Amino acid sequence: MTRVNLLSCKQTFEGIPAPYDTKKRVVVPQALKILRLKPGRRFCTLSRLAHEVGWGHRDLVARLEAKRKIKAEAYYQQKKAGTAAKALAERKAASELSAVNNVLAGFGYHVAPTPTAERI
Repeated sequence: MTRVNLLSCKQTFEGIPAPYDTKKRVVVPQALKILRLKPGRRFCTLSRLAHEVGWGHRDLVARLEAKRKIKAEAYYQQKKAGTAAKALAERKAASELSAVNNVLAGFGYHVAPTPTAERI
């Protein structure tokens, strides 16, 4: 196959295409650069390659990625605080819920202990 034919078969998307935007995202360990490349090996990124052939949006993408990382960190901190607050509330309510859990256990329901902030 010639290079022209190969490039005509390539599909690119802006964002996540429709069937995959609702799927759970996972990490594929076999594809991680740190696991696949030996130390000292050279590598390149798509951003650098595109910039070298004339793509003019490298700086824009870098700025947007920096903003995304800041928002993601804020979301993660908020989620972590919410999880800790929920665990604290569950520990405070554990004495009140023990009577209810005993009644439920009498009917055959097993109420599993919830994870605490120390174990998360």
